[in-house]
Amino acid sequence: MVERLTARALNRATLQRQLLTTRTRLSPLAVIEHLAGLQAQDPDPPYIGLWSRIDGFRIEDLTTLLEQRAVVRATLFRGTQHLVTADDYQWVRPLLQPMLDRWRKGGFGRQTAGVDLGELAEAARGALTGGRTLNRPELGRLLAERWPGCDPVALARSVQGLLPVVHPPPDGTWGRRGATPFALAEEWLGRSLTAGASMERLVLRYLAAFGPATVKDVQAWSGTTRLRAVVEELRPRLEVFAGENGEELFDLPDAPLPGPDTEVPVRFLAALDNVVLAHADRSRFMSDDRRPYVIVEPAVLVDGVVRALWGIKRQKGTAVLTVKCFSPLGAREKEEVTDEGVRLLGFAAGDAERHEIRFAPVDSD
Repeated sequence: MVERLTARALNRATLQRQLLTTRTRLSPLAVIEHLAGLQAQDPDPPYIGLWSRIDGFRIEDLTTLLEQRAVVRATLFRGTQHLVTADDYQWVRPLLQPMLDRWRKGGFGRQTAGVDLGELAEAARGALTGGRTLNRPELGRLLAERWPGCDPVALARSVQGLLPVVHPPPDGTWGRRGATPFALAEEWLGRSLTAGASMERLVLRYLAAFGPATVKDVQAWSGTTRLRAVVEELRPRLEVFAGENGEELFDLPDAPLPGPDTEVPVRFLAALDNVVLAHADRSRFMSDDRRPYVIVEPAVLVDGVVRALWGIKRQKGTAVLTVKCFSPLGAREKEEVTDEGVRLLGFAAGDAERHEIRFAPVDSD
């Protein structure tokens, strides 16, 4: 008989694999590899994501990896920016090309109608060859000279789907915002990409970091489709469970399954942290009514589930951490959130003269 797993059991399993039950002593590079990358739409969230998982993590630990080209920032899963190890980028980027083709067409196909995509890719490649780096506006203007009348932004953004390009530092480093630079991935890394990697490899990496999960969950995380056949090929090598509604959940053999009553600490998640985005069914972490909020603001996990949102703002010399709660916290919960909030302020706003923590309801703005 197939074992049934509750949402709480899935919650504990995923939290442990996401290194959110106990801070790890693994290196930042090893953690990024284990997590199959970090969501990196903005520069600061990956740093918060690593701080929440690694004991003693420092800002310079990730910045150094970016500068050493051991980690790269690029358009990958779901057509969004991710930080991945250079080794993973080498095989993941070619594997995601069909998905990125669909992403480009859906996002920018109308604005680039009539443009020969092969010519667009070659024009961009020529502009970047020889180690040249152009930011997005520069590349867009250059391409628009060849295709006048086309939206320069759409042309430049299309390149992110058509070509393996990365966004080198200082882009993506702590506190740095500005025009996104483009560099050819193979030139930046000094090595060719690896074609022919199997989708099975990607599915297994996902399960190691996010399982147990359904086929739809894997598709939601990666942005790829038609993975049922891939998982069926893997079925003899996988454990199969049933969810609360009878859905099939797949997992790696002997992967950790902590008990549903396992105590977990308060965690301040990074904005758009994959842990709350990487499942089609997110009920292991939150109710459906909370899903729209975590797309806009980073979440706070209390007893493993989304109970609040957070943000830090500077007010003269004071860094104010505001915790906006979906429902009132108990006295012990509030104390635990406060203690972790103090640690977060020390990391993210250590240069502020004063720190302050405020609590408010979610709809208080």
